Amino acid sequence: MSITAEDVKAALVKVLDPNTGKDDVTSKSVRNLKVDGSDIALDIELGYPAKSQIEGIRAAVLAALAPLGGKVTLNISTRIISHTVQRGLKLLPNVKNIIAVASGKGGVGKSTTAVNLALALAAEGASVGVLDADIYGPSQPMMLGVSGRPVTNDGKTMEPMENHGVQVTSMGFLIDPDEPMVWRGPMVTQAMQQLLEQTNWRDLDYLIVDMPPGTGDIQLTLSQKVPVTGAVIVTTPQDIALLDARKGLKMFEKVGIPILGVVENMSTHICSNCGHTEAIFGEGGGAKMCADFGAEFLGALPLKLSIREQTDSGKPTVVAEPDGPVAAIYKEIARKIAVKVAEKAKDMSSKFPSIVVKND
Repeated sequence: MSITAEDVKAALVKVLDPNTGKDDVTSKSVRNLKVDGSDIALDIELGYPAKSQIEGIRAAVLAALAPLGGKVTLNISTRIISHTVQRGLKLLPNVKNIIAVASGKGGVGKSTTAVNLALALAAEGASVGVLDADIYGPSQPMMLGVSGRPVTNDGKTMEPMENHGVQVTSMGFLIDPDEPMVWRGPMVTQAMQQLLEQTNWRDLDYLIVDMPPGTGDIQLTLSQKVPVTGAVIVTTPQDIALLDARKGLKMFEKVGIPILGVVENMSTHICSNCGHTEAIFGEGGGAKMCADFGAEFLGALPLKLSIREQTDSGKPTVVAEPDGPVAAIYKEIARKIAVKVAEKAKDMSSKFPSIVVKND
């Protein structure tokens, strides 16, 4: 029986992408569709990394096309592109998308969340870097299990350090571990910019910026001078943490940086002896905050001893227990973030020529 391209599209419209909730035809993910008699060949191009999802997507598409009969040749790939940033800012060389991970308050597990999300994106197939923007209290070197000094080949720029497949730069590589940073605001913001711009990032799909807590100099510099694709807010369910998280969210809104969503950390405590779960910091706070501000609730992570132990040892949960339940939560949140980024408008700044006016 001979079939048409419209028959194929009609079948594919019924298959929803498990991460976007949209069908591949409407989202224009179907490429190079060819029908020869009863044989079908097509590509599906995802705009987000989803290595762990590809076989499930493949099975769903093949099942939808099976009633049409004939041979199906299906190729699924990922292409991550640059998306829009604040007006008037140009993208960094070799960095497609910058995602700020922030909190209004310290002590909510923001750095732990940032490093695990970076590792989750990398595990899903993306090229990822981490910028430790917490100049006063850099923690990413310890969390990623990296020590030593970065290499410079020209005396002006430095190569990123790397571990677990993630590139990283941090003030922690440039100072003694016990040396305090007794610097005023302008010096701190300049240091953050230098770490960002003078690191030779290698073709990053995503650069995760681990922000310091608060809404001060670094946050303002980030919004005014750094091309940020979007921000993720980390909070706990506790009322006092939510109070500051709301301020952080409002700050990003004021400076024109889109909120990609909210992560609730330490949502429930899991007893390491009996497995009993208890909401010791309250419950539902992150979801209520999202409802109040129209933001997406990306997910909730437990307060679990192993998360702290693994991160302190330099092997965060996503690499220590890649197939465990907590790593699965981090990967799901990371995919949601990547999908939110993919849904943003494509950056077109590189398409426009620079106009130079000369006086002859």
